[in-house]
Amino acid sequence: MSKLFSRLHHVCIVVHDLEKTVAYYEKLGVGPWYDYPKSDPYVEFEVPNREASKAMRYKCVDLENVQLQLCQPGELDSPQRRFLDERGEGVYHLGFEVPDRDEAEAEGRALGLPVIARGTRADRSGFCYFDTRKDAGVVLEVRKSARA
Repeated sequence: MSKLFSRLHHVCIVVHDLEKTVAYYEKLGVGPWYDYPKSDPYVEFEVPNREASKAMRYKCVDLENVQLQLCQPGELDSPQRRFLDERGEGVYHLGFEVPDRDEAEAEGRALGLPVIARGTRADRSGFCYFDTRKDAGVVLEVRKSARA
C-alpha cells in the first residue's frame, strides 16, 4: 500500500479576502500568521498560468499538528480562481510532506493521478499537485520542504 499521502503537512483554504479571513481567525486566537515563504527560485516550474500563480497571495499559521494556509487568488485564470468562482471559499488542497519530491510525483503518476502543477528547486525541494477533485473532493499535493 502506498505511503504517498501519509504525512499531512497543511490544509489550504481558498478565500475572497485574505486580510478579513486572517482577522477572523485571529479573533478566535489562531495565529501568528505570516506570508508564505518564497524560497529559492524553481528550476522546473509548470503551472497552468505563471502570471496567475505570481498574483496569488498566501498567509500561513503553524498549529501544533498541521499548517493552515489561506490563499487569495488574483483575478487571472487559475485552478484556484476557478474553484473560488464555482464553489466559493473552502478547502482547495491537502498538502502532504514527502521525503523525495521526484519519487512522490512518479508514484502518483504511476497511480494514474493527473498532474495540475509542479515545481522543483535546485535542492530538489518543491511540489506536485494532483487533480484528485473528482474522486477525493480536493486536490492532493505532495511536497518536500526546502532545507532550512
